[in-house]
Amino acid sequence: MTVLVVLVVLFGGLAAAFLYRLVLLRRGGTAVILRSLPAAAGSGWRHGIVRYGENVLVFYKLSSLRPGPDRRMIRQTLIQGERRSPQSSEFDIMSDETAIVELDAGDRRYEIAMERGPFTAFTSWLESRPSDRSQRNMPGSGPA
Repeated sequence: MTVLVVLVVLFGGLAAAFLYRLVLLRRGGTAVILRSLPAAAGSGWRHGIVRYGENVLVFYKLSSLRPGPDRRMIRQTLIQGERRSPQSSEFDIMSDETAIVELDAGDRRYEIAMERGPFTAFTSWLESRPSDRSQRNMPGSGPA
């Protein structure tokens, strides 16, 4: 009987975590496929969504039950690399309209794949970040 109660509680907890993640993902975002580098050709891709904040990009994997984002990238540290099209086995999960770009996020490197429209929006978001010079503190506005 005790085992049955434990199993019901465990199953209820997993169902609650799944529903929370589903609600979180349905709030919106941009559909992407992301992988950490280095990775073998055509492997390591994870489907998910990204959301852009003022200073951060967050990635939520579709297959995760984690309550928060699976990856967090600071806008000021992101450097966009070369853009490419899908190759060979990547066409199993991507189309001709998919753009893939390498991202250097300071201590980690990624490849992110998205359709061309969202890719344009992502590039615009990334390129419109304020420069480090515009982030200077004014005299008397805080610690130097």
